[in-house]
Amino acid sequence: MPTASVTGEESVHPVDEVLPAAQLGAYGLQHVLAMYAGAVAVPLIVGGSLGLAPTDLAYLITADLLLCGIGTLLQCVGWWRFGARLPIMQGCAFAAVPPMVLIGKDGGLPAIYGSVIMAGLAMTLLAPVFGRLLRFFPPLVTGTVILIIGLSLLPVAAHWAAGGDGSKRGGGAADIGEPRNLALAAGVLVTVVMIQRFAPPFLSRIAVLAAIVLGTVVAAPLGFTHFHGVGDADWIGVSTPFHFGTPSFQASAVVSMLVVALVTMTETTGVLIAVGGLTGRAVGPGRLADGLRADGVSTVLGGVFNTFPYTAYAQNAGLVGMTRVRSRWVVATAGAILVLLGLLPKLGAVVAAVPAPVLGGAGLVMFGSVAASGVRTLATVGFDDNHNLTVVAVSLAVGLLPVGVPLIYAGFPEWFRTVMDSGISAGCVTAITLNVLFNHLPGTAAAGKSGA
Repeated sequence: MPTASVTGEESVHPVDEVLPAAQLGAYGLQHVLAMYAGAVAVPLIVGGSLGLAPTDLAYLITADLLLCGIGTLLQCVGWWRFGARLPIMQGCAFAAVPPMVLIGKDGGLPAIYGSVIMAGLAMTLLAPVFGRLLRFFPPLVTGTVILIIGLSLLPVAAHWAAGGDGSKRGGGAADIGEPRNLALAAGVLVTVVMIQRFAPPFLSRIAVLAAIVLGTVVAAPLGFTHFHGVGDADWIGVSTPFHFGTPSFQASAVVSMLVVALVTMTETTGVLIAVGGLTGRAVGPGRLADGLRADGVSTVLGGVFNTFPYTAYAQNAGLVGMTRVRSRWVVATAGAILVLLGLLPKLGAVVAAVPAPVLGGAGLVMFGSVAASGVRTLATVGFDDNHNLTVVAVSLAVGLLPVGVPLIYAGFPEWFRTVMDSGISAGCVTAITLNVLFNHLPGTAAAGKSGA
């Protein structure tokens, strides 16, 4: 519903509301901190797997932050038919990591970037097709997917809380699981809850940011983190096109990345619909296509400016739901901050110094909020028979298999793992398929019922 804010005689929808500068900055920084670790994880994993030098790794990270910011601005502010004009953060797609590592080991970074450019072009062209498929995403499907998104992200937050790096494949600090790590994460979590419960309205809306800042201040003298990297970082760093060489276009690499493109488009569709529900701005076929086009353009720019495919970040959807701050200009401000971090490596080093347990404590609240939003959506679905219940039950089971057992599909072909290794895409594909089977095919008893 629109707020009471008015411009002239027309009410302003909360999504379009421009908040005071101080609030834009505080809320925007909160979004940056919520997604920073995930954003830099992809270049770290890919670059580390390819054995890149530290200077090249640093270059990948600054390029990634710059394009995260540009993609976020395009998604939030919009231009012509590009951008959903919703509070959506853009970040590197984890689904692209396994194929990119394989492509990079065979053809190096130029082969990766060639396939990324082709995938981005395909996403841009296919966006209208996905927009026309919106009828296959009723509350039964979207609620299930949102629930799977939240549950899939919780292990990442748990890994951070234990002191790890938060990657979906494990890894992290040598002291992972130490009680002091969990104690710090628990302290941050309790701080978030207490601020939300007892603080004034403005402070309660930046509970995550306040808890992360307080947690980092407490953690620094206890040896959880240091700021040595700030002094070593450059003041200015600009990513130039094709820094690692002219892209090469290998057929097998392009096909692998096209599969990733379909996966990321499916995930982005789920996030866009989720944010649309959280903000009260319905996502129709046109808006969905515009959002997917922004993904495609961001991915093309990623291939040109030495980074990777981009998608909408679900963790920030959780932050929107938790804070109830729905302004897209808040997230656009976060995009501007990311651009600065990409151009000023020294600022990026400051943000990178936030300890993993601090992020973990905040992440548990945010990602749990995503799952709770899924439950709220499913509460509007009719479960008078077993059909809709079966859709939810099987989709949850399939979606959480790779979350509980990350190597469950290790013996399967690469194309299969690209789709099924992501719990979000696996659950989404399962929910769509089962919903069509039970509620759309001719002669099905449940066709046309609530949630179909």
